[in-house]
Amino acid sequence: MENILQQINNPEDLRKLNLQEKKELAEEIRNLIIDVTSKNGGHLASNLGIVELTIAIHSVFNTPVDKVVWDVGHQCYIHKILTDRKEEFKNIRKLGGISGFPKISESKYDTFNTGHSSTSISIATGMARARDVLKQDYEVLAVIGDGSLTGGMALEALNDAASTKTNMTVILNDNEMSISKNVGGIPLYLSKIRTKREYTHSNKRVKEFTNKIPLIGKPIVKIAHYTKQIIKRAVIHNMYFEDIGFTYLGPVDGHNIEDLESIMENSKTIKGPVLIHVITKKGKGYEPAEKNPDKFHGVSSFNKETGEATKIKGKDYSATFGEALINLAEKDNTIVAVTAAMKDGTGLKSYAEKFPDRIFDVGIAEQHALGLIAGMAKNGLKPVLPIYSSFLQRGYDQIVHDIALSNMPVTVCIDRAGIVGNDGETHQGILDLSFLSSIPNINIMAPKNFEELRKMLEFAVNANKPIFIRYPRGGENYSFEKTEDIEYGKAEIVQEGTDLTIVGIGKMVGRAMEVAKLLEEKSVEVINARFLKPLDEETILKSIEKTKHVITIEDNLKKGGLGSAILELINKNNIEDVKVQIFGYDDTFVEHGSVNELEEKYGLSAQKIADNIQENFEKEEIDESIEV
Repeated sequence: MENILQQINNPEDLRKLNLQEKKELAEEIRNLIIDVTSKNGGHLASNLGIVELTIAIHSVFNTPVDKVVWDVGHQCYIHKILTDRKEEFKNIRKLGGISGFPKISESKYDTFNTGHSSTSISIATGMARARDVLKQDYEVLAVIGDGSLTGGMALEALNDAASTKTNMTVILNDNEMSISKNVGGIPLYLSKIRTKREYTHSNKRVKEFTNKIPLIGKPIVKIAHYTKQIIKRAVIHNMYFEDIGFTYLGPVDGHNIEDLESIMENSKTIKGPVLIHVITKKGKGYEPAEKNPDKFHGVSSFNKETGEATKIKGKDYSATFGEALINLAEKDNTIVAVTAAMKDGTGLKSYAEKFPDRIFDVGIAEQHALGLIAGMAKNGLKPVLPIYSSFLQRGYDQIVHDIALSNMPVTVCIDRAGIVGNDGETHQGILDLSFLSSIPNINIMAPKNFEELRKMLEFAVNANKPIFIRYPRGGENYSFEKTEDIEYGKAEIVQEGTDLTIVGIGKMVGRAMEVAKLLEEKSVEVINARFLKPLDEETILKSIEKTKHVITIEDNLKKGGLGSAILELINKNNIEDVKVQIFGYDDTFVEHGSVNELEEKYGLSAQKIADNIQENFEKEEIDESIEV
C-alpha cells in the first residue's frame, strides 16, 4: 500500500486531498485492485474504469449522509477501499471476507444490497421519495452503466423519476460494455451523443467566457439558456433524457477528476432529476484489460504482469452446451439461440461465429428474452435460451404467462445452477428448482455429466414442450461408466442396492456416488432423477418400498425441490415406515466463498452427507436394541 492511500480511511480523509494527490491516489487504487484481483479473482475491468468517478463522488457528496446506489454493484471495489475497508480488501470474495458487492450489513456506506442490473434508479427514486415524505435533507445518487440501461426496469424508473420531478441524480457510466458488447437502440443513441462531445465542450467554454463579460455577460447567458434546446436538437437529435424530464449534463470525461467534481457540484444546484453522462474506459490503466474488457470483466486468478490466467480452465458445462447446440443447429435450420447480453458467458461465442443470422442478443433484458422465445416458438422456430439461474428469476411472469400458459415449445438452459461461489447471495442459483416446480406445463431436467447434457439438449429441442435444463458452473465432478438415452419422465438407476436409496439430481448424482462409496458397508441404490418434473414416480417408489430409507441430494433450497417432491410422492402413496433425509440448502441466502467451502459448511460435501447418514443408521440400531 503506497503513501497517499495509507492516509485514506474514509471519505472525510479523501476530501482533504488536492487534485494532484487525488490523481496519484487513483493510480495507487488501480495497482491495489490489480494486485488483489490477480490473486482472488473478481470483477476487474469494470472497477478499473470507475476509479476517478468513485473518487469524485465521495469528494463532492457527503457520504454516508448522501446515499449512493451502485447498479449491479460489481464495480464497488474502489468504494469499499475508500470507506473503511482497505485493510480487508485483500480478502474480498473469500469466505469470511468482505463481499464483492455492496452489503448493508457490511458498512454504513453501503446503502443497498445490489447484484443484478437495472435496479439502481428504482431504488434511488424510492430513497428520494422517502426523504421528501419525511422532510429530510440529503442527496440521492444512482450509478448505472449503459449496458444496464437496456433493462426495462431502468427505463420504467427513469420515466417515473422524471415525471414526479424529485431531486435525485443518475450518473450514467458509459463505457460501451456490459459483459458482452452492448446491443440495441439505447447504446446506439448514446454513441450518437458521444460523437457530439465537441458541442458540449464548446458550449462550456463559451459560457465560461461570456459570464466574465461585465454587466451584459450573465444576461446573455440567461438568454442563451432559452435557446439551448433548439441548438441541442439541431446537433444532438432525440434528446431522450431531457425530453422525459431530466436535466442532462455531459458527456464528461470519466477519468478527469477536476471535470467530474465540477459537473457534480453543478448538479447539486439543479432542482429535479439530473442525469450526468460520464464517458469511461473499461479496464482503464491495465493494458490487458483495456484490450480485452470482456475477458477481464469477471476473472479468476491471473499473472498481473502478463494478464494470463494462472489456472488452465478445463472444459465446462457452458462450453459443452455451446458445442452441442452447434451440432444440432447444423442439422436443423429452425434452431435459433437467444442471449441476454451473455453470449460469451453462456458458451455461445462459437455458435455466434458459425450462425450469425440465427442468434439474437437482446441486451440486459431477461423478461424480453423469455417473451421473445415464446413468440419464436409460436411461429415455427426452435429457440434455445441459455441464462444464468439467478438472472432467470427476473422473468418469472414471462415463464408463467408467455411460456407455460400457452405450452410453448422452448428450451431454456439454466447455467450457473446451484452454488456458484465467490459472487455470493445475489448470484447463487439455488432457487430455480423451487420456483419452477410449481408452474403447470413446465418440464425440468438436470444432467449428471456432459454427455447427459448433450442428450438432454437434443431431446429438448425436439420434444415440443417447454423444457428447462439446469446445470452448474464448472466441469464434471464424477466419471460415470455409462449414460443412457433420455426417455421423457424416466429416471436412471446408476447403481442397485437394498439397504438405502439415494436420489440425486444434476451434479449431485456424482455426489451420491461418492457418498455410496463412503458407506461401503451398506448396499446403496443410487438413482439419477434426471427429471424433477415430471418425476419418475414408478422407479423411485419401487426403490423406496424396497429399502425403506431414502436420501435426496440437490444443490437447491430444500423447500420446493427434489426432497419436497419425494416427500409428496411418499405421502400421496401412503407409504409407511420410511425414513427420509433431505440434503440441500435450508431457508437461507448463501454467502460468498468457494464452492467447496460452502458445500462443506452447509453439510453437502460427500463426507458430511455420509457421516450424517451413518449417524442415523447407528441411531436406528440403538433404538432397535432398546425396543428388544
